[in-house]
Amino acid sequence: MTSIEIKKVQTADLKQLQEIGRQTFSETFSAGNTEENMQNYLEEGFSEEKLSKELNDPNAEFYFATQKNVVIGYLKLNFGASQTELKDESALEIERIYVLKDFHGKSVGQVLYNQAIDIAKQKKANYVWLGVWEENPRAISFYKKNGFVEFDKHIFKLGDDEQTDIMMKLMLDEK
Repeated sequence: MTSIEIKKVQTADLKQLQEIGRQTFSETFSAGNTEENMQNYLEEGFSEEKLSKELNDPNAEFYFATQKNVVIGYLKLNFGASQTELKDESALEIERIYVLKDFHGKSVGQVLYNQAIDIAKQKKANYVWLGVWEENPRAISFYKKNGFVEFDKHIFKLGDDEQTDIMMKLMLDEK
């Protein structure tokens, strides 16, 4: 098994980020959503303008997981006011951990997750939180295995479809 490298995403990596973002989102969610809603989300959510803004946000960071210099997954973290909901200065949000389908079950998600926890500890966050689609049992069990507990729910709109995300958190000061 070739080792998985973690690399911070730079502005120059925008095209690569756009590609991995669209591909992994599509692989993960297209079966449960209409083609139209998926297409709209992929265009808006991963537009060059939106990704460029996120890459230049000092309170957001992206990381690629690579193997043999090929991007196989990525992580997006948000701090402070850039968090999608809680906006708690003492928290870190994992907005996205996505891995190409061919690499599921090969510890790529765990390596990205470990990176997120390391950064949360460096930033002295009290806890890490995230939202996960209620119809994504694979992700829910991954986070539970890593010690996350459910604490709330929120609505995520994909096109005209309102979906429920389970909000989960992990207290860091207990570890």
